[in-house]
Amino acid sequence: MTEALEIDALEVDYENGVRALDGATLTVSAGETVGIVGESGSGKSTLGAAIGGLLPSSARLTAGEIRVKGEAVDRLRPSELRELRRNRLGFVFQEPIASLDPTMRVGKQVELVLRGKGSGKDGVLAHLERARLTDPLRVARSYPHQLSGGMAQRVAIAMAMASEPEILVADEPTAALDAQIREDVLDVIFSLAAEAGTTILWLSHDLPAVSKRCSRIAVMYGGRVVESGAAADVLKAPQHPYTAALLRAVPSAAAEGERLEPIPGQPPVLTGPAQGCAFAPRCPDALDTCGTSRPPLVRLADRDVLCLRAPEPVG
Repeated sequence: MTEALEIDALEVDYENGVRALDGATLTVSAGETVGIVGESGSGKSTLGAAIGGLLPSSARLTAGEIRVKGEAVDRLRPSELRELRRNRLGFVFQEPIASLDPTMRVGKQVELVLRGKGSGKDGVLAHLERARLTDPLRVARSYPHQLSGGMAQRVAIAMAMASEPEILVADEPTAALDAQIREDVLDVIFSLAAEAGTTILWLSHDLPAVSKRCSRIAVMYGGRVVESGAAADVLKAPQHPYTAALLRAVPSAAAEGERLEPIPGQPPVLTGPAQGCAFAPRCPDALDTCGTSRPPLVRLADRDVLCLRAPEPVG
């Protein structure tokens, strides 16, 4: 059976010499909800953009492959890539206002996305209502700058889900919103995706929130996926030292009066392939060989781990 998404040893370099992805590998099955977590600079946003061929002109895919239902994204012609984005992929970005056309009324933008699929007035209003906009007619007549951040993000979600995409990439979709409306916006994303059977990739810094909503977690560091598996298993018993360090630094995980344990040092800025484990300089459990031996992927019974200290693989 072909997986919904296969990312195989992906490498992406920027013109300034920075390597954003250093062999990222991840497989996602249809209908899964996957939270991709990690500090800023871990490669999450670059990975999300690469899935839809949305890398900026300053970035170059130098190795590896992305396949959507077995179809290699980097081999598609421009017209085929546009069709992939329009019919099979959806994107919700961090800044809702910036993702909408400021010169066009919201209703017209939704109508263009629908392209004949119930694109009349009633169809546009129905899609806005599905995104829990209480006055869809007023929203449809508005320009993006006339909407609040929460309303604009709901519009962006309605547009992303209008074609019931196979995969939805949500890149920090609530980071620019007030705390009180974040849960409502996430409810909209996950409920609409569940109705459509859409696979979700949620790129986030918020481990507790991801753990509540996602069936799987993929932890990124230094442009690689260092651990992935069922959310409950990974959070209960992390196998990679970076995952464990992230969990120790979560405020909600600390008991009352207990001090948080910040991760010492800074994430790496790579200018080429990491010689060893990129986390080795910050790792309390590093071996002498961690700085010079690039860890291979170890497949365990319940997850994948990139660590020289990982248990023996299954089989």
